[in-house]
Amino acid sequence: MSRSLQGKVAVVTGAAHGIGAASAHRLAREGASVVVVDLDHDAVRELADELPGPAVAVAGDVSREEDVERYARVAVEEFGRLDLHHLNAGIVGAFTELPDLSVDDFDRVLGVNLRGPFLGVRAAFRRYRTQGGGGAIVITASIASLRGSHDLLPYQASKHGVLGLMRAAAMYGGPMGVRVNAVAPGLVPTGLFSAARGESGGGDDMIRRGTTVPLRRTGTPDEIASVVAFLLSDDAAYVHGEVVSVDGGSAIVSTVRPSGGAGAWDTTAVDRREEGTETT
Repeated sequence: MSRSLQGKVAVVTGAAHGIGAASAHRLAREGASVVVVDLDHDAVRELADELPGPAVAVAGDVSREEDVERYARVAVEEFGRLDLHHLNAGIVGAFTELPDLSVDDFDRVLGVNLRGPFLGVRAAFRRYRTQGGGGAIVITASIASLRGSHDLLPYQASKHGVLGLMRAAAMYGGPMGVRVNAVAPGLVPTGLFSAARGESGGGDDMIRRGTTVPLRRTGTPDEIASVVAFLLSDDAAYVHGEVVSVDGGSAIVSTVRPSGGAGAWDTTAVDRREEGTETT
């Protein structure tokens, strides 16, 4: 086994499906004991049963302090310590245009996608202080952390915030030997977007848009999980405070050049022109 995960204890949030489930499988195969956390108790318990190593399931809401403290406590009760964190839980929110967004939807997305990682990072550092030693943390960011789009404003805001959280935690943790990084998936079709199959940018449309990615395809949860495992391992011992894009090259694209896909989409679906006005 090339990576030093043997004997480590890891927690993965949002673990029931998609990237979280793939991450849990990868960490378990590489020797870690895994605490899998998700709101979907039945699915996360089934996942824990099928992992190839020691695992325990915890049903919880990552936006609630008591639930985050509980999964950290369960890890210590079951395995004696907690070393590695993949703070992955996230939600998309409504595909609602900006003027019609509700405060409740904004708060709900920020609660899971930004407050959740904050609580997870805080719990990690509290545990490291108690243990007298550190570990490593990876937060799931997004291509939406790096660029803007006209839709999913709460999601965009939360994922930009994740990078600020990661960088601040990395500054705090560096002198303690605690590495903190982020992984930024690109177009990875998962259950997160399955409920929005009919929406522009969601579901099946994501796969269609993947044809303009430099690698000309969407990614898979396993491809994200492999990078998470690397960042949590000692193979990444000098990688710190970094956001690693796993997006088939999407982040390098200039969308205003023909080679970057300019003109590939019918913009009338998103560009609302007022009657009688012209654009240049």
